[in-house]
Amino acid sequence: MIEFKKIAIYGYYKNSNTDLIIELVNLLRERGASIVIESGLHQNLKNSNINLDNLSTFSTYEDIDSSYSLFITLGGDGTILRATTFIRDKNIPILGINTGRLGFLATINNNELENALEKITKGEYSLQERCLLKLEIEDNETYNNDFLYALNEITISRQNTASMMSLDVYLDDEHLNKYWADGLIVSTPTGSTGYALSCNGPVISPRAKNLLLLPIAPHNLNIRPLIISDDVNIKVKASSREFGFLVSMDSRSITLNNDTVLSIRKASFTLSTILLNENSFIKTLRNKMLWGKDARNK
Repeated sequence: MIEFKKIAIYGYYKNSNTDLIIELVNLLRERGASIVIESGLHQNLKNSNINLDNLSTFSTYEDIDSSYSLFITLGGDGTILRATTFIRDKNIPILGINTGRLGFLATINNNELENALEKITKGEYSLQERCLLKLEIEDNETYNNDFLYALNEITISRQNTASMMSLDVYLDDEHLNKYWADGLIVSTPTGSTGYALSCNGPVISPRAKNLLLLPIAPHNLNIRPLIISDDVNIKVKASSREFGFLVSMDSRSITLNNDTVLSIRKASFTLSTILLNENSFIKTLRNKMLWGKDARNK
């Protein structure tokens, strides 16, 4: 059962969000919570009508520890992806309040806030454990000290060129294929409804113990997406006609030299997202992605 003790709030400030943030802060205060707001959001709120008394701030992941009972995001799915850089392996449940567009991960609409908090108080929710991907870069101390994890996907793609890349892929040291393509997506089940979906990849249930390999615009007629077990170690050696290529972890990107060897595997920790009992993955597919929408289905 989640208790409203110490709660972090993170999100991007917009004038249209002011009333929502005021409501959220007041509702949490009514429940006796100690509220800690991300410093950038806190700075923007100084010009609003929110009472900031007794509200602490956090700036980096080092300010977040296991004493937090809940991490609330205000925004869309991208806000939740960025929130993982603060939560990391702290096992703090995350509640996404959707102020964006689709809201596949951020399932609580902004007009449902009080009802959602009440249901959490009553225990009418479940925790969905979502796996992350970990990236390791061979012989690269500079980046290997960074947070090289992704909740949605790790994408290897070309940079500043219209030419294809070559991507040599190994699964548990067994050679799978050399892809000639614009890039390669390694996706979690969570990410299967993100970038991978835009590249015609399959939708994977978040409870499935699988990963997805999806080449981007491969120059082969006999190449298809491949679903593999999530305990497989994926090794990729990539090169392009330019001096390097891009590797993206959700929305964060780095540039690496050609022929750099990458290792991608499931992380040793998960991210917990809150799902109210009235919601489900299937309902989200049907309602937000129009799954099975057909004029013949009444």
